[in-house]
Amino acid sequence: MHDLVIRGGTVVDGTGTPARTADVAVDDGRISGVGSFAADSATRTVDADGLLVTPGWVDIHTHYDGQATWDEVLAPSSWHGVTTIVTGNCGVGFAPAKPDRHDWLIGLMEGVEDIPGTALAEGIEWEWETFPEYLDSLDQRHWTVDIGTQIAHGAVRAYVMGERGARNEPATPEDIRAMKQVVKEAIVAGALGFSTSRTLAHVAIDGEPVPGTFAAEDELFGIGSALGELGTGVFELAPAGTAGEDTVAPKKEVDWMRRLSAAIRRPVTFALLQVDSAPGLWREIMDESLRAVADGADLWPQVAGRATGLLSGHFTTYCLFDLIPEYQNLKAKDLPAEDLLAALRTPEVRRSIEQWEPGPASVERMEQAYRTTFALGSPPEYEPGPERSLVGIAATTGRTPLSVAYDAMLESDGQGLLYVPILNYSDGDLEPARQMLLHPRAAAGLADGGAHCGVICDAGQPTFMLTHWTRDRTRGERLPLEWMVKKQTHDTARLYGLGDRGTLEVGALADINLIDYERLQLGNPTVVADLPAGGKRLVQGASGYVETIKAGMTTFADGNDTSARPGALLRGAR
Repeated sequence: MHDLVIRGGTVVDGTGTPARTADVAVDDGRISGVGSFAADSATRTVDADGLLVTPGWVDIHTHYDGQATWDEVLAPSSWHGVTTIVTGNCGVGFAPAKPDRHDWLIGLMEGVEDIPGTALAEGIEWEWETFPEYLDSLDQRHWTVDIGTQIAHGAVRAYVMGERGARNEPATPEDIRAMKQVVKEAIVAGALGFSTSRTLAHVAIDGEPVPGTFAAEDELFGIGSALGELGTGVFELAPAGTAGEDTVAPKKEVDWMRRLSAAIRRPVTFALLQVDSAPGLWREIMDESLRAVADGADLWPQVAGRATGLLSGHFTTYCLFDLIPEYQNLKAKDLPAEDLLAALRTPEVRRSIEQWEPGPASVERMEQAYRTTFALGSPPEYEPGPERSLVGIAATTGRTPLSVAYDAMLESDGQGLLYVPILNYSDGDLEPARQMLLHPRAAAGLADGGAHCGVICDAGQPTFMLTHWTRDRTRGERLPLEWMVKKQTHDTARLYGLGDRGTLEVGALADINLIDYERLQLGNPTVVADLPAGGKRLVQGASGYVETIKAGMTTFADGNDTSARPGALLRGAR
């Protein structure tokens, strides 16, 4: 008798092979068979007729480093069929951590990843100093997902070098040897890799760039050699110029990354996005990555499935109205939500905001904002055309752009949102993102679950990958379903050495999604105050996930948490 048999579903197994109708048998938390088991009995049987049966998504770019110490659910990622996450990205994390560095590490994470510092200070119990002790602390917990983590350059630098490291002073040979040893101990204990950040867009709450931003090659290669000597681990980074702050640096970054990867014989994965200052640069970087592979390197540009977009609303960190004095005065009163909305609905307040005229220094900025700000809508639209911009809607409805924005942000009881794509949208559509995804060295990532709590909500990207790219896109070509499933299961798992998951094959971990494909839909992002100390964050749900199964146990059924917590810490590749 099997523990579980999922009968008659449309199996998309993560290998890229065509979808087929089949049963999936599960025993002892693993896939024990894919085929026909009509004559076999089971403790539990699921009728999956009409449903997609896929592996659970493997999300390699999240920032749940702190949240994992107090939250068992790890939403919103877990709401979107994700069953494995990787944290510790972009050079920021909470271990190693000397006792006098706790507040500084919180400020670093708050500044770089927009996670409320008060929530981190309230939620983290700091049961560790070293990275192995951090893993031991996580090992005592269980979640809806498995968690693998990386050791972050910022924490390592401050731990070894103290204030010199925190302030980005050059590392001495002795510093580098000590950092290498710390990283080596972390990898031996189970870290999946090492991460760093070199983009000037990543700064701590005090304005200081992330430690390691200006690290010289001897430091990068010295630390990276720890991975090479152990023969395991991924080197992950946000390179210089990632956010468009420098259009010359990215090619230089590829040069040292290719040499590092070839020297240590380990994968290097780095963030790659289209930037407005050089809209075609991403293609050059990808071509360079292919040439690097031919030279013996193992480079993986990590790309997003959609634009990185700011959300503007009355409860988000950024609002289109922030420059308007009348709005500033209203927000300064710190009114309860219901009182703020009541005030915004009065003719007097509306008139004072809508009649605002920007001064000479702000005119061009606001005119640009009206052209590049879109009504997100319900369900949300992440590839909007110009007709959905504030200018476009204003032109067809006879209103002003400010009036359009006013109405849009008052929708859904004041939770309505505007969408401002800032990366991957230079051409006004997602064709560059589609071509990036199709690149043979592209790794799907950058969803940033757990981060950017007040202004960006991209943790639902795995759901978007299916709904938009394989089913709903109207502004260009779509992508094959089987290919897209493989991209965020088998491929992401293999990059991080997690060979025991990401496919529905005999022996693989029974991480499974049962999806009503036709009903699969992203919900609207909303702001909730459910972090420790009342911290706020943006979350986004989805409908259409009939079941998410982790290691054979159902964690979510029709979007509802079952209270099962089979997820555990991942120690090292397997």
